[in-house]
Amino acid sequence: MESNLRMQSTTGSAVKTAELIVSSARLQELYECSALLRRTRHRAEEIVEEARMRLAEAEREGDAERVYTLSGQLDEARAAYCKVLNAYVAICRRINEERQDITTGDLSGVA
Repeated sequence: MESNLRMQSTTGSAVKTAELIVSSARLQELYECSALLRRTRHRAEEIVEEARMRLAEAEREGDAERVYTLSGQLDEARAAYCKVLNAYVAICRRINEERQDITTGDLSGVA
């Protein structure tokens, strides 16, 4: 009976180690996604700012057609930025959850 308990303990330890390895790998992938989204977010910010400046220029020049066109482009740029920002926030939340699971050892719920 004693050897059976040792075997269960060893198996449980191996499972926990495997779960930790998988969770750590997933966390690394999330960090990589986060870095990509961060760069994309910065670029989206630049695009919104550029669209804003072009629209302001068209407004100063009184070019109604360009104002109309650039207003639409600015709206599209803002919407795209919002999507990127939401994705970035979601990834950051997931990173925090995964990190907390690793820290607390609560790896059984890892999917």
